[in-house]
Amino acid sequence: MSEEKTNVMRVLDQKKVPYTPHHYAHPDGAVDGASVAALIGKDPASVCKTLVTQGASKKYYVFVIPVLRELDLKAAARAVGEKSIEMIRQAQLLPLTGYVHGGCSPVGMKKQFPTVFDQSEETLDTITVSAGKIGAQVEVAPGALCALVRGRFAPVCK
Repeated sequence: MSEEKTNVMRVLDQKKVPYTPHHYAHPDGAVDGASVAALIGKDPASVCKTLVTQGASKKYYVFVIPVLRELDLKAAARAVGEKSIEMIRQAQLLPLTGYVHGGCSPVGMKKQFPTVFDQSEETLDTITVSAGKIGAQVEVAPGALCALVRGRFAPVCK
């Protein structure tokens, strides 16, 4: 069964970043990260969620963290040089990024926002992030993904 390529996969192909696609069934819409990890047979520590935030300056930031961890808002604010940072409202996600909740990827957003990966991901061989839609993930080397989105690694989890 051949699955259609997502925009994220096309960007990775275009930039010659090797990846492994993973597809999973999602009959009830978005599923939580632990379920996604189980469905694609991956350690949850290497499966990441993409969180979009807004700083006190009104600038937007993207954080890529393991699905079972929680973003430390104070550490995240420090990592991007903001006084404070908060999660954006779910209603803002699609117009801002072009992605739906549960299908948000650090690759291929409408605009490239400053992106920070949790430092725990830096030493992994691969991490898995959303391929831009619910039911599709891409597994990629963290350093290559970080370089592609001009991101960096920092301690941003609780």
